[in-house]
Amino acid sequence: MPDEAGAVPSAESPGEPGAEPAGSAGSAGSTGFTGESADEAALGRLREAFFRPSRAQLVVGVLLAALGFAAITQVRANGTDDTYKGYREQDLVDVLSGLAGTAQRARSQIDQLEGQRRQLERSQQAQSAAVAAAQRQAQELDILAGLVPVTGPGIRVTVTEGPRPVDVDSVLDTIEELRAAGAEAMAVNGEVRLVAQSAVESAPGGLRIDGKLVASPYVLDVIGDPHTLSGALQLVDGPVAQFKDAGATVTIQQRSSLDVTAVRPPSTQSGSE
Repeated sequence: MPDEAGAVPSAESPGEPGAEPAGSAGSAGSTGFTGESADEAALGRLREAFFRPSRAQLVVGVLLAALGFAAITQVRANGTDDTYKGYREQDLVDVLSGLAGTAQRARSQIDQLEGQRRQLERSQQAQSAAVAAAQRQAQELDILAGLVPVTGPGIRVTVTEGPRPVDVDSVLDTIEELRAAGAEAMAVNGEVRLVAQSAVESAPGGLRIDGKLVASPYVLDVIGDPHTLSGALQLVDGPVAQFKDAGATVTIQQRSSLDVTAVRPPSTQSGSE
């Protein structure tokens, strides 16, 4: 009974055919682990140290952190301005008072400079306006003196003689009425520019104006407001009535644009003065 109860495996296992010794199996397993490379083993140790640091490693890390913090604090301390470090409280109060006074003076100077700038801007604007006004006045004087051509709205008056010559007084009255009505520029037959100093004389074959002979029909181009100018000539006993009484024919055309190109040479203007 005892021999049949299971003693057979323990008795026969050492002498089992084909079985290898235990030492041989262990040797085969050891041969498999030695095949790992040294780099893999080192990487495993590094990983283990990183995720499960020892107490010595923790102490070293804390010391390094403290050393870095001390270095940063020292750098910041060296960069701090310690100019007023040794000043007493009263000295600091005096320094602050001085800075406040300096700031107030600086603000006052800024306000003063701003005022000067505004004054210069106003002066420049006034000067520009004065220059523009002077230029306009010079242009108006040149027009009145007959020194420059003029273009603008106006009227064209055509006087054609009848049986009798045109009376010089009627021509002068016409010029004066037009000038009083705001005529800016006038020319006769496109040749003679009329100005305040113009002289009109009767002459054989027509009229002599400023020394130049002009003949009928007399075409007078006038720059100004067309309605006002034509109304001034057609007053009762006005220029148109006078011409018609002398047997002349008068036509008045209002124009939106007229060109008065005749000008007076400077020499002629100087001689008339």
